Amino acid sequence: MPELPEVETVARSIAPLIGRKILSAEFRCPRVLRGSDPDTMAAGIEGRKIAAICRYGKFLLVSLGGGGYLVIHLGMTGRLLLGGSPGKHTHAILTLDRGLLLYDDPRQFGCFQYSAEFPERVARLGPEPLEISAEEFAAGLSRRRSTRIKALLLNQRFLRGMGNIYADEALFRAGIHPLAIASRIRGDRARRLHQAIGAVLREAIEAGGSSISDYVDAEGRKGFFQLSHRVYQRTGQPCLNCGTPIRRILVAQRSSHFCPKCQKR
Repeated sequence: MPELPEVETVARSIAPLIGRKILSAEFRCPRVLRGSDPDTMAAGIEGRKIAAICRYGKFLLVSLGGGGYLVIHLGMTGRLLLGGSPGKHTHAILTLDRGLLLYDDPRQFGCFQYSAEFPERVARLGPEPLEISAEEFAAGLSRRRSTRIKALLLNQRFLRGMGNIYADEALFRAGIHPLAIASRIRGDRARRLHQAIGAVLREAIEAGGSSISDYVDAEGRKGFFQLSHRVYQRTGQPCLNCGTPIRRILVAQRSSHFCPKCQKR
């Protein structure tokens, strides 16, 4: 599933659409819509200008002229594409005053939602990991007395936008085991983790994200941060720091990759 760096990359790649007008909207698959049917969704956005585009956690927020938001979540296999021709997995077609914006999603786990106000499901998310202070981050850890740190980093109410890839990578850089209890991560360890999260996310954005399977930006370009992964999906391979084989365990029903020597509880 696209995480913060991938969604940020997509947001930047569709930024040229700001100022363009949505002439028509066609939604071919009701399953990818939230809160309305295809005709109602289309009526809510047709004739509107795109005033702004931003990422909020793993969501794309398209602010519309006159008020309202088009909220897009890419799910596991969703792609927003500028131009091209619709195919059998194209579930949304936005015809603009110049060009098309297509939404392709083979597995149909992504979604579109129109909201007249700032969307409640988005407003409930936690702070932005690239903006949270070290002090606020450490205070949040201290309140989670029995929560494993990997599970906490995946909790979107704690930090919005973090996912499996970058939680693993940040924990490795900070030298923290994924099963460590969050409230026991204090002082320098908490500061190292805060810094590692920011560093790995910024590096991944710079690299265009991680193209593990389906992810590409709106121009069809793959990211290449997967070439810099130090632990994610490297089970059995030697740790780049010490040579110990990378291990994989399940935490919060998600695969977690770590070095048993470099990462301490």
